[in-house]
Amino acid sequence: MRLNQVTLSVDDVERCVVFYRALGFQQIVGAPDYARFAATEGDATFSLHRSAGAPREPGTTLYFECDALDARVAALKHAGVRFLHDPVDQPWLWREARLADPSGNVICLYYAGRNRLDPPWRLRS
Repeated sequence: MRLNQVTLSVDDVERCVVFYRALGFQQIVGAPDYARFAATEGDATFSLHRSAGAPREPGTTLYFECDALDARVAALKHAGVRFLHDPVDQPWLWREARLADPSGNVICLYYAGRNRLDPPWRLRS
């Protein structure tokens, strides 16, 4: 199986559409209560769906891998995107920066390289 997409609950689709477009994603579907975006690389998609119960506390975190993470974060900050924290090396061998969309969904921009699928502690059959 291939993971196709993730759908995030948001309280204001229009405001979130502006946010995700500012991150560089291409909107491919739009409706009053729904929007779908194509990933900037590969063929995965993600969606936004209006929900009265949009996250009151962080639940789902959406991860986007960036080869040039520090440069991408710098460009987004220059464009006015606010981050929860700048890129930092994590003990699980990923470099991560975090931000939140207008509905409070946490977004992690990261670089893991081969450690995403093949970390040193990977289970072997």
